[in-house]
Amino acid sequence: MDFFNEIWQTITRNRSRSILTGFGVFWGMMMLMVLVWIGQAMVRFSQNQIAGFATNSCFVGADVTSKPYKGLRKGREWQMRNSDIPYLEKEVTGASSLTYIRFIGSWEKNTHRREYVGTYNLIGVTPTFQDAGYTPLLYGRFINEIDIAQQRKVCVIGKQVYDEMFPEGGDVTGQLLTVGGIQYRVVGVHKSGNSNIRLGGPVDEQIKLPLSVAQQTYAWNGSDIIHMTMAVAKPGIAAAAVQKQIKDVFRARHTIAPDDERAFWGQDMEDEFKSFSLLEVGLMVLVWFIGIGTLISGAVGVSNIMLVTVRERTKEIGIRRALGASPETIVRQILTESICLTALSGILGIILGVGLLQAVSPLLANIEVIDAATPVSFSVALGGLIILVVIGLFSGLLPAKRALAIKPIEALNEE
Repeated sequence: MDFFNEIWQTITRNRSRSILTGFGVFWGMMMLMVLVWIGQAMVRFSQNQIAGFATNSCFVGADVTSKPYKGLRKGREWQMRNSDIPYLEKEVTGASSLTYIRFIGSWEKNTHRREYVGTYNLIGVTPTFQDAGYTPLLYGRFINEIDIAQQRKVCVIGKQVYDEMFPEGGDVTGQLLTVGGIQYRVVGVHKSGNSNIRLGGPVDEQIKLPLSVAQQTYAWNGSDIIHMTMAVAKPGIAAAAVQKQIKDVFRARHTIAPDDERAFWGQDMEDEFKSFSLLEVGLMVLVWFIGIGTLISGAVGVSNIMLVTVRERTKEIGIRRALGASPETIVRQILTESICLTALSGILGIILGVGLLQAVSPLLANIEVIDAATPVSFSVALGGLIILVVIGLFSGLLPAKRALAIKPIEALNEE
């Protein structure tokens, strides 16, 4: 106890100097907390862009051909159709599931229930949609094969649709909802979706119908047209390879040139996830590099002040050595003083940094590139504290070495 009391007295002996010395570490740690929070919030925002989708999924849609092939001109429009499905199911061997989607779109006040009216996006899907674009259900079930085969007038609604059409809340499965003048029975309600990948609009604003119903009821440009094929790759198979298999089937069936990539639109989610992962790693490395660099600059200040302190205490150290104090005792005291000063300043920086972020988070909620709800994790604060101890240790090494070099006789003669 006396040992730490002595260290505290040494640190507080010249309070102004200790405060100014610790300010560099305090500021560095506070900035590290802020930078790490910003980095984590940006990473969280990036993850939300693709949240809810299988990491090994891919999409393929029909576009306009860009090359002539077998006597057919370029610029030709083509469509995916129901007749393609058996060939896809047979030849796309790398997929664990295939989903077929038809986008219906929305029009003003297309949905109503009693006095409630809304405008929502309609999309026709097959049951396997949940394999790739999974959003948990709040109530009920998803569309099944019987719904498809029997063309049942059923729907699964998004959270916003549920909130606005059924403000009374509760389980609404089995209730009727009128869409475009046609009544559908609600069989499921999605929880709120985080993903910003919008297949037919935000999931919260969607009304999903069986594909067969969507094709027959909204047959504006053909009752057998599919707008997009979505696949989930089997374990160990790249999504890009599955995407190529899907395109190859369509190339053969719709006479598309083997090298005409512009005849398709789509996305490889596996590649997107890898890109986001690399971005996250690079961003966090940059954040920690800048933060630790700021801390090190503060530690240099601590080391310099400790050197001055050792110089001022030359006579005291000499007396201690003359009275039998071991070199280990002198080194331990100098290092402990350095660690205590660094750690104390850093802990205050952590506290103020976290408090500042808690205060400003609500003000940053509208900034699109960050997730302001991201908290500062305990592991970050703990990691920062460990870094503080290490920096404090290294800050005291040179002063400790200088203290050991003091000879008792020379120190006693010091004026």
